[in-house]
Amino acid sequence: MAVIVDKSNLVGNLTSAHLAKIFRMENRRWTDGRDVVVVLHSASAGEKATLERLLKISDNEWQALVAAHKTSLKVVGSDSEVLDFVESTAGAIGLVDMHSINGQINVVKVDGKLPTEAGYLPH
Repeated sequence: MAVIVDKSNLVGNLTSAHLAKIFRMENRRWTDGRDVVVVLHSASAGEKATLERLLKISDNEWQALVAAHKTSLKVVGSDSEVLDFVESTAGAIGLVDMHSINGQINVVKVDGKLPTEAGYLPH
């Protein structure tokens, strides 16, 4: 899995702690003041497992978190829809299979590592 943001987002690296706060909906603004817009892939087992590990929560806790913030999250049905949404939405962040990455978005380092490097958090 790879953490992605829109091309205009200048964030190149996030700590795993900061990323967890974003996906817990605790951090709602980027450092430039823009709103964070979280997009989730509803059918991605990889995304779900990654977020459960990142957030250190169970499946039930994850489902409760999503339900509590359903008006603040965008949920789509495929990696291509995540890519399209992130590409076209300023402040958007999402997770996609690293094989889905295209040049229309920015891939974010997590704790200084890219998805192809050992130790990249979402693995």
